[in-house]
Amino acid sequence: MNEKEINAKEFVAGLIERARKAQKIAESFTQEKVDELVTALAWTAVKEENSRRLAEIALEESRMGYYEAKYIKLTKKVRGALRDLKGVKSVGVIETDKAKGLLKIIKPAGVIGVLAPCTNPEATPVIKSMSALKGQNAVVISPHPRTRKTNLMIVNLMRETLKKHGAPEDLIITVENPTLEISGEVMKQCDLIVATGGTPMVKAAYSSGTPAIGVGTGNAVVIIDETADLKDAAEKVKTSKTFDYATSCSADNALVIQESIYDRMVAALIEAGGYLCNSDEKAKLQNTVWIEGHLNKNIIAQSADKIASEAGIHIGNDREFIMVEETGVGNDYPFSGEKLSVVLTLYKYKEFSEAVEKVNAITDYMGKGHSCGIHSYNEERIMKLATDTKISRVMIRQATSAANTGNWDNGMPFTMTLGCGTWGGNSVSENVTWKHMVNTTWVSYPIPPIIPTDEELFGEIMYE
Repeated sequence: MNEKEINAKEFVAGLIERARKAQKIAESFTQEKVDELVTALAWTAVKEENSRRLAEIALEESRMGYYEAKYIKLTKKVRGALRDLKGVKSVGVIETDKAKGLLKIIKPAGVIGVLAPCTNPEATPVIKSMSALKGQNAVVISPHPRTRKTNLMIVNLMRETLKKHGAPEDLIITVENPTLEISGEVMKQCDLIVATGGTPMVKAAYSSGTPAIGVGTGNAVVIIDETADLKDAAEKVKTSKTFDYATSCSADNALVIQESIYDRMVAALIEAGGYLCNSDEKAKLQNTVWIEGHLNKNIIAQSADKIASEAGIHIGNDREFIMVEETGVGNDYPFSGEKLSVVLTLYKYKEFSEAVEKVNAITDYMGKGHSCGIHSYNEERIMKLATDTKISRVMIRQATSAANTGNWDNGMPFTMTLGCGTWGGNSVSENVTWKHMVNTTWVSYPIPPIIPTDEELFGEIMYE
């Protein structure tokens, strides 16, 4: 072990020790105290003077997306997370079943190691801290180096809030100058990892030896059938594709459109602000979006005009997203994968079964377990998509990137971390919230025996 590794190990050990001392104090907090702190953290983040400044710094540092989206994301997602947390019992006995003689006691996981991405540096630290504290945990945050100033600002604000409310500031600690070595040590030394970010980060979390909750790669595919309201669908696709210039892993990446409405749907998308590339422009765009098989970092979460300029394509400065037509899926068809940009891929289908097969083929290539959607009023088709795909979230007539992480007009839990199940190599297939950051003790009392007869258990089978 070299000197650099030793220093990282000792440095992180000091952070973890501080967090453990603070977390031990938090174990004595009542439900009322926990809820007071969670609410105070949320208010600190959404206050105008803080949220506006955080959005500015996040844009300045990340050079991804745009200011208003970052402000909206922070204030909306934090408010939504607080709405989901309010009134929820998370301390002590949370459930009693007298008939079965069972009760459940919630206990903290301990010190949560949070890996925060540069795509969402403004909201992730807040929501993860709120969720962790809801379960009486402490957090140590290791941010992406590119957005460390944003992370440090929000963490310092939250630490001041904890102190103001009589709680240990070290319930929330951040790494001020993150490195790969330090992030690795945070993952090794904490009690639970919650990793939000790229595939390499999540793989590192799962191979760290510490229990981890990670997320899979996004590549949302959305079906549009002939029953859809095309104008409404186009506007929602635009919203999903262009919000913060597609920093969200849930942004629509491909549309699978019924052939009889294909031309009208494309026209609706153009009316909504899209630009459809011809074959020459598609080739130029492909050579710009990918360099030697990897996404070009200079186009990630950038405006349509900037991407087009990089590609040598003139689209007009009023165009908000770029569309390409595609037929194939896989390595030879890179537009079938996640693009982290305002580039949208269009496919046609004839029979609905073909559309579901296309969703499966695209997500098998990239995006297993993450998200898909459909614009349709045909319940049979909606259920076929939901049952015949290996996807954790199916959004119906919604803007996927806004909807699947929680929205005011649906019941999805607000979060910044989307589990993709075993399909995506994850341990959970839900929206990750506070309940994934606690342990549960089951207490069992004796009850009168409940012993079913063989007839009740086996029925007619036993007479075969």
